[in-house]
Amino acid sequence: MKNVLITGANKSIGFETARQLLQKGYYVYLGCRDLKKGQEAVDKLYAEGLEEVEAVQIDITDQQSVAAARIQIGNRTEVLDALVNNAGMSGGMPQTPLTANLEVMNTVFNTNLYGAVRVTQAFIGLLEKSAQPRIVNVSSGMASLTLSSDPNFKYHQFKGGIYGPSKAALNMYTIALAYELRDKPFKVNAVDPGFTATDFNNHRGSGSVNEAAARIVKYILLGEDGPTGKFFSEEMNPETGEIPW
Repeated sequence: MKNVLITGANKSIGFETARQLLQKGYYVYLGCRDLKKGQEAVDKLYAEGLEEVEAVQIDITDQQSVAAARIQIGNRTEVLDALVNNAGMSGGMPQTPLTANLEVMNTVFNTNLYGAVRVTQAFIGLLEKSAQPRIVNVSSGMASLTLSSDPNFKYHQFKGGIYGPSKAALNMYTIALAYELRDKPFKVNAVDPGFTATDFNNHRGSGSVNEAAARIVKYILLGEDGPTGKFFSEEMNPETGEIPW
C-alpha cells in the first residue's frame, strides 16, 4: 500500500483529494492545522468505509510543527510515496499591487511558498525511499506569468497582487525542485485545480471539488513515463493540461 501526505486536507479540495486517493488504495496522512477538525474529517471518511487514514497535526508555517509531523509519520512508515502541498491561503481580495499590505503578503508567502518548502524539505528523506515518489504543488492559473501578461486574462478581475505572486514563486520552486531531482524517479509538478467553489473564494468558483481533486490525483498517479517539472491546468487547457509558466 502506498502512503501519501496531504496538507490542508480536513476540508474542500484537500479533503476530496484524500477521499479519492483512499479509493485508489493509498494510505492517507491527512494533514491539518487543527487536529480536532482533522479527526472530524477522518471520522467522515470512516463512515464511508474508507479507513486507511489518520489525522496528523501540521501547521506548515511552524517549523516545529512540521518537524513533529515528520517524527509522527516517520514512526508509522519508512516510506512516503507522495506529497501534496495543498495547504494555502488567499490573503483576501482584492489585492492591488500598489495597496497590497506587506504584513499580509508576508503571511501569504509564509504559507503558500515557505510552507511548501518546509514540508518538502522535512519529508524528502521518506520520499526518496519510494520507488516512484510524486510531489504535487497545488498552484493556480493566476500564477502563470505568460497568461497573466495578457491584458484580457480573465483573472485580472481579482487583482491578485499577493496570491498570484506567492503561487508564481511556488511554481519557480517546483521547477528548481524537479531539476534537482531529475536523476531520481521523482515526478514533481505544479497543478492548478481550477476555479473551484470552496470557502477559499466564498464559493464563487465554477468548478466542483470532485473535479478539482481528480486533477491533483491524476499527477500523483503518474507512471514512470509521466512528465516532471511542468505546470498543468485543465481549466486553462482542456486538451493537454499543460500551460506556460
